[in-house]
Amino acid sequence: MYRKQLILIATLLMFPFLWSHAQEVKSLQEVLAFGLENNFSVRMARKGQEISDNNFSRGNAGFFPSLDLRSQYSGTRNNTDRSNLDGTTSSSRGIHNTVASVNLSLGWTIFDGFRVQTSYDRLGVLQEMGELNTQQSIENLIASLSAEYFNLIQHKQQLENLKFAVELSRERVRIDEERYLLGSGSRLQLLQAEVFLNADSSRMTRQEEVVRASRIRLNELMAKEDLRDGVQPSDTIIPLEDILILESLRRSTEENNTSLRAAAKNTTISEYEQKMVAANTYPYVSLNSGYGLSHNTYQTGTYTDQQTLGMNYGITLGMNLFDGFNQRRRMSNARIEVENSLLREDDARNAVMADLITNYEEYLNFFRLIEMESQNLDVAYETLNIAMERYRLGELSGIELREVQKTLLEAEERLLTVQYQAKMAEISLKYISGRITEYL
Repeated sequence: MYRKQLILIATLLMFPFLWSHAQEVKSLQEVLAFGLENNFSVRMARKGQEISDNNFSRGNAGFFPSLDLRSQYSGTRNNTDRSNLDGTTSSSRGIHNTVASVNLSLGWTIFDGFRVQTSYDRLGVLQEMGELNTQQSIENLIASLSAEYFNLIQHKQQLENLKFAVELSRERVRIDEERYLLGSGSRLQLLQAEVFLNADSSRMTRQEEVVRASRIRLNELMAKEDLRDGVQPSDTIIPLEDILILESLRRSTEENNTSLRAAAKNTTISEYEQKMVAANTYPYVSLNSGYGLSHNTYQTGTYTDQQTLGMNYGITLGMNLFDGFNQRRRMSNARIEVENSLLREDDARNAVMADLITNYEEYLNFFRLIEMESQNLDVAYETLNIAMERYRLGELSGIELREVQKTLLEAEERLLTVQYQAKMAEISLKYISGRITEYL
């Protein structure tokens, strides 16, 4: 009685703590929505996309003229000694002369071998690359969050299986205790049952820690302020969709895979850079103009000050005729870089398709394993029911019953593992094929 009172008091004292960390049930879609809004990697990727959006402008490409306003004020203070031709000398001390000026200058490149238009087009592709980088970050987060969400479900299921194992061991202890009290069982058998119960309880406690670690990882990916929040998946099992079709995945991969799209954009950027190098072979035309006001003051000479107000203008036409074959070298390097970009694009496509086929074969194999392990689990449960009944009747030893319990637990673990692996293969296939956002 005294022990029950202590447990009640301890529970009441812990009630505020338990209330502050109340469990919050979330579906996968809710977890993903929260993570996409708050995850730091996604937020940084979006900031990077804003920079590429800002850089995509005609002014940054060089379409517009430059207009500069400059003002300057300077002065001199000198002592001068002169020796004249007639043998006389003269000197002046502390002569202070000043110059003040204001100038407005305009510069505009009219033509530079199509460099400006090429630069603008290249900035447009870089903006698209910024969008792809953001998309890649979003897809990575969806894949990571989904994997951890189902990992938590797996560990929670495993915890429930271990709780069931503890209940079985507790029932065995009860049976052996009754037999011992009635004189039909031995003390050794009871102690052995208690050892098995303690072992199962210990394993269950360790599994509870695994569940907590998985929940903390899920909170970390969601970027929650309190990583101890008791997020609970609304799903109690790992749901598997209908078997995906390889041909459909292949078509979707070729069209939507973010890595392949980024590789194609890199090839386009290399082609634009080659055009910018080629622009050096064309003549260039630029305009310049200026308008300024200057005011000078003098303490010696024929006048005391001078003011000038006026403008200047000019046009420049030029063309590089020879630079030590450097232009030829730059063109050759640019062409090689385009060829390398094409090779990298082909290599990326080959690697992605290899990953797709490998993951798909594993994916199909996991479904075959699920069917076999499900049958094994049914047999294990039926065997346990028979074994428990025989144990109650005294027709089965404790060691034999323990082996049956162990077989059941292992069958449950194998089925959970292969179900989780099948879900991870499904996530990988959707990630590779650019369909990972279907989980949203």
